[in-house]
Amino acid sequence: MAGLARRLDSMMARVRGWFPDREFFMRADGRVRFIRISGRLQMRVAAAVAVALTVWLGTLATLLVGQMLARHDREALRAREAAIAEAEAHVARYRQGVGAVAEDLRRRQDMIDTLVKGQLGDLPAPTPEDDAAATASANKVSSAAPQAPGMAALRAIEARQLAFVTALTRYAEARADRAETAIRRVGLNPAQVAPLRRAGAARAMGGPLIPLLGATPDPRFVRFGASMARMAALEQGLARLPHALPASADFISSGFGFRADPFTGGGAFHPGLDFKGPLGAPIFAAAQGVVRYAGVRSGYGNCVEVDHGQGLVTRYAHMSRIEARIGQQVGPGVEIGRIGSTGRSTGPHLHFEVRIADRPVDPRPFLETLPHVLEENRTSHGER
Repeated sequence: MAGLARRLDSMMARVRGWFPDREFFMRADGRVRFIRISGRLQMRVAAAVAVALTVWLGTLATLLVGQMLARHDREALRAREAAIAEAEAHVARYRQGVGAVAEDLRRRQDMIDTLVKGQLGDLPAPTPEDDAAATASANKVSSAAPQAPGMAALRAIEARQLAFVTALTRYAEARADRAETAIRRVGLNPAQVAPLRRAGAARAMGGPLIPLLGATPDPRFVRFGASMARMAALEQGLARLPHALPASADFISSGFGFRADPFTGGGAFHPGLDFKGPLGAPIFAAAQGVVRYAGVRSGYGNCVEVDHGQGLVTRYAHMSRIEARIGQQVGPGVEIGRIGSTGRSTGPHLHFEVRIADRPVDPRPFLETLPHVLEENRTSHGER
């Protein structure tokens, strides 16, 4: 404490040394006057000047800082105004872009509607329940930005798509039902003729991933895909069933089942149909398939067998000439041979069999029923 007091006394002494007592004299009218200014007064005046200078400097600094802040605020305001103007321009461009996209989507949907109607005819009209469901769920686009410009147009297109998918689903299901009914009418199980997933398919699948639906797909689109797959499988299975006449139907000399054997005269089972015809007349495949046998078979003579898949085979016998080769892809109406009388035969004719799992079945239901069904499928809903 004593040292600090000494240092303060030393500083005060030094300050007093800056302001010694001063005397001034003035002479006026022959008289001399002395004016004495003490050091203490000098220090008070100096302190007042210092305070005034400090106040002035502080005021000046405050004014400068205020001007700088005002300039910064003006610059920030101009930046916000520029950002708002840019945002408004962006919204205008967005509105124009969404409108153009909506118009393009509408034109595409019109084209799809026109093409489908031209190829398939008028689709089944949606029910009131379908219309209500489409309207209620047409909000995938607008739910993200309900007030965004152009959403109403996109929502209308979405509703049209949902109604369109519903109509296509009904159309596919109607065609699939007709095909399934036709398969049952010939005594076959549709699940065996046209399985949607064959045994072992899960272990023999692959290819690039091309997703069609999102993580949470609309159930109507899922149903549409399943209906289209069912229709395709059943119609492909139906097309593999014998339906085209393998030869001229002017005269069937022998039917399926019991008959008197032409050689022994005794009762016998005939596993097919005999089409009588001139020697060398063409023989046609009854459905699409693959030739699995072409050669001579005991009792049948020159014979061709066509595999139609799922255990179904057609057999053509007594040919004078074979015109098919093993492994050949054939379709209904494709010539595979010529009528003859080879093998166990009494004259020129075609012996025609339909076999399922190597068991002969009557070909008549196939040849009498399926052509009409396939024709209905081709002409239904205005198909060309």
